[in-house]
Amino acid sequence: MSEATLKIEGMTCQHCVMRVKKAVEELPGVSRTEVAIGTARITYDESRTKELELEQAVEKAGYKVRK
Repeated sequence: MSEATLKIEGMTCQHCVMRVKKAVEELPGVSRTEVAIGTARITYDESRTKELELEQAVEKAGYKVRK
């Protein structure tokens, strides 16, 4: 299992937290998510999902991932 910590711009409320959490949890291989305003810590199986796909899911949900 791998772990990614993403810094996320544009999150302002609990609705944003739930939206990011749902978007990431829909990806295959994601086993755990801890999302708060501005950040997400995700545990996932790298053989099923790549970190880039996690970032793309967050951006598709309407937020920006900072590097």
